[in-house]
Amino acid sequence: MISTFINAWKVADLRKKMLFTALIVLIFRIGAAIPLPFTNITESIVSDTDETFFGYLAMMTGEAFSMGTIFALSITPYINSSIIIQLLSVAIPYLERLSKEGEEGRKKIATITRYTTIALALLQSTAYFIYLRAQGHVIPDPATNQPFTGFPGVLQGITLVLCLTAGSTFVMWLGEQINDKGIGNGISIILFAGIVARFPTTLTALYEYFNYGQAYVALVPIVIICLLAMIAFIVWMDNAERRIPVQYAKRVVGRKMYGGQSTHIPIKVNMSGVLPVIFASSILSVVPTVQMLFFQNKEVSAGVEKFFGIFATDHWVYAIMYFFLILFFAYFYASIQYNPVEMANNIRKNSGMVPGLRPGKPTADYIKKILGRITLLGALLLSVVALFPNVLTLFTKLIDSPMQLALGGTSLIIVVGVALETVKQLESQMMMRHYKGFLD
Repeated sequence: MISTFINAWKVADLRKKMLFTALIVLIFRIGAAIPLPFTNITESIVSDTDETFFGYLAMMTGEAFSMGTIFALSITPYINSSIIIQLLSVAIPYLERLSKEGEEGRKKIATITRYTTIALALLQSTAYFIYLRAQGHVIPDPATNQPFTGFPGVLQGITLVLCLTAGSTFVMWLGEQINDKGIGNGISIILFAGIVARFPTTLTALYEYFNYGQAYVALVPIVIICLLAMIAFIVWMDNAERRIPVQYAKRVVGRKMYGGQSTHIPIKVNMSGVLPVIFASSILSVVPTVQMLFFQNKEVSAGVEKFFGIFATDHWVYAIMYFFLILFFAYFYASIQYNPVEMANNIRKNSGMVPGLRPGKPTADYIKKILGRITLLGALLLSVVALFPNVLTLFTKLIDSPMQLALGGTSLIIVVGVALETVKQLESQMMMRHYKGFLD
């Protein structure tokens, strides 16, 4: 990875793109430190170790959401919009047609995604303002020391909502600029920058734990080794793939002969990426979010309190529900991404066949069986990474040294995945320039 960046830096064109990308990331981090108007937030209002939806947003946006800055929503509305449009492309015929119309169709889908992003940003900004107002983080009326009411309160709310929406839209534009003028993969790099910004906090927490002495002296090195092992595991998981062999028949077109070669269809073991983890954690965070918004500091019955306790991240029932939701969404996403019948038909149309199988239904059944096994394996491996922080918390509680770290399995998957994808992007651009110079 380091050698790839060094070699890319030696190419003048790529060096300009890398510097431009670094400038965009710097602008993003500056915006993530500018506080919202009419707020008085002096310390983190949400911990990214919380099991609520706000904790999930804090994890995805770094300290921007926790400190109430103009980039508090960061790129999350765009990510949610992209996922929604991708899922609707299967259910809505118009979007399905657009996805198959090539470059023009992709441009129309991108436009729809942008408008959906703005709508989601407005909704999330409104919810965020209501939360800040309820928690007393909005500047009150000096005369009554109570939140503004009437027209001043409405004006205050509109200002905050528009600032948050504009900030999220601007971050989306920054990501697109990285795609156009930078090294590419812009949205992922913005997300990467937000998560990596929390690393110093995590390292500081580990240092403080180590200074506590007692069991932490041995526990902190173990945690560091486990984190490094998880990073190596994610790299292996991200690169693992199952290759379905395909043999193409020879055919003569005019005076030229085509085909006759053996190739393969690569299917990644972790074909769904981090999406099953995001979906599962978002669903499980609904109940704790409701508890925080409506039942905080209120007396409830023992049964209700026990029900809320099940959704704590250190509860074994939560871990089981988390595991099965990851499995469900992994299969759901695989069924959307891959169509065995269509894959088998494409192989037959190109005069190909899987060795030992007849074209058509036998090939489709074989691909379906392979996809089922790979999806199960990928979901199990993904569950290992996602449940690692939960297991770590349970383990540290057993030795009476509870350790809370902001770096979770989802963060690790995103950071490592984006780093690998960026390196591949640079390698492909260097390869393209190498061939272009050779042909010239």
